Amino acid sequence: MDSLVNHFLIAMPGMGDPNFGETVTLICEHTEGGALGIVINRPIGMTLGEVLSQLDINSEDAALCEMPVMQGGPVQQDRGFVLHSRGGDWDSTLAISETLQVTTSQDILAALAEGRGPEQLLVALGYAGWGAGQLEQEMAANAWLSVGADPALVFETPLEERWQRAAGLLGISLEQLSSYAGHA
Repeated sequence: MDSLVNHFLIAMPGMGDPNFGETVTLICEHTEGGALGIVINRPIGMTLGEVLSQLDINSEDAALCEMPVMQGGPVQQDRGFVLHSRGGDWDSTLAISETLQVTTSQDILAALAEGRGPEQLLVALGYAGWGAGQLEQEMAANAWLSVGADPALVFETPLEERWQRAAGLLGISLEQLSSYAGHA
C-alpha cells in the first residue's frame, strides 16, 4: 500500500457524495487501518473568532478572528483541527510533512489568541475518515485524483480557487474531465 499522507485528494466532477463534491482533502494519516483527511475548501459560515468565543478564549487580532472555519469532513463535526506550518510545541500534534502539521489540542488556539501561534493556519471542524481499504476502493473507482500537497494551496490560495488549482498541480482542467469513469 502506498501512503497518501501529505497528498491532496481532489474530488472528481462526478463525485456522488454531497459531502465531497468539488472538494480538496489533505490526507493527514493513512495506514492499513484507514485514513484521515481534512477538507480545505468548504467554509461552514463560521469564523475563528466565533469558535474562540465559544471556548472563552479572547483575541484582539481582528484578522485571526475573521478567519473562516472549514467543514473538515462529515465525521465528528464538533471536533477541531488546526492545519498549520511546522513549529510550536502543542499537546496533540501530528506531523504531516516537513512543512505541515495538524494539531487537535486546544492549547494552540489559546496561543493563537495571544499572538504566539503558527503564522500559517487553517481551522476545521470535523474530518473525513475512511476504514481499512475504503480509500483504496474509492481511488480504484476513480472518485478521486491525488497529487502531492502544496502548502501554498492550503494557506495562500483563495477558497473558491482551491479545487481547480489542485487539479492544475496535475496539469488537468476539471472542466475537461468526464463525470463518468471507464475501465479497459
